[in-house]
Amino acid sequence: MQDVLLRLENAARAAQRPVPRLLAVSKTQPATAVAELAACGQRAFGENYVQEAAAKQAQLNALALEWHLIGHLQSNKAREAAVLFDWVQTVDRAKLVQALALHRPADRAPLNVLIQVNIDDESSKHGCRPDEVAALAAAVAGEPRLRLRGLMVIPQPHPDIEQRRGAFRRTRELFEALQHDHPDADTLSMGMSDDCPIAIAEGATMVRVGTALFGSRPAKPHTPDHSHA
Repeated sequence: MQDVLLRLENAARAAQRPVPRLLAVSKTQPATAVAELAACGQRAFGENYVQEAAAKQAQLNALALEWHLIGHLQSNKAREAAVLFDWVQTVDRAKLVQALALHRPADRAPLNVLIQVNIDDESSKHGCRPDEVAALAAAVAGEPRLRLRGLMVIPQPHPDIEQRRGAFRRTRELFEALQHDHPDADTLSMGMSDDCPIAIAEGATMVRVGTALFGSRPAKPHTPDHSHA
């Protein structure tokens, strides 16, 4: 973990950017691996699946970790997600906004929300279009049980990592426009194990790292989606 943190610090220093927050992507990893990383000081963990996260949380409840949903959220799972997670990074449609707000418990802090943007207009990926961000942001900001925090993106995985820079830059421009209307928005979640230095250079405030922290993943128990780290 210290190697990853040093890498983030070096990338931020080289780009003259603030050091981003590290989200450990723990999908498909056992609860024991999460606990080991938590013992090193990591608090925030990202999961793709509601049921998998629920099982880990039941085992790790005493650690008081911060849980982020970074996988596609089906509407019929919104009730559970609103209770289980501290952050949902993949809000991409108004129906989810309404469902999450309805089911967020009144005795919990408002649910932190990131709007997922399909920045490269890939038919295989979830996320709203860039021109839909403003309306979705207004919907989130209008719900007292939700807190609009910013944007999340997963760019097209060009083999040449430099080719992703443009997508990161366009997302940062969207984020800056969002901040104009919603000054409290403070989080731009972009960059993963292989491309986080470029994402940091383009303004990421949170990076999602799995492989560099946990090593290669075990075989996936679920249908793959596009929230890889």
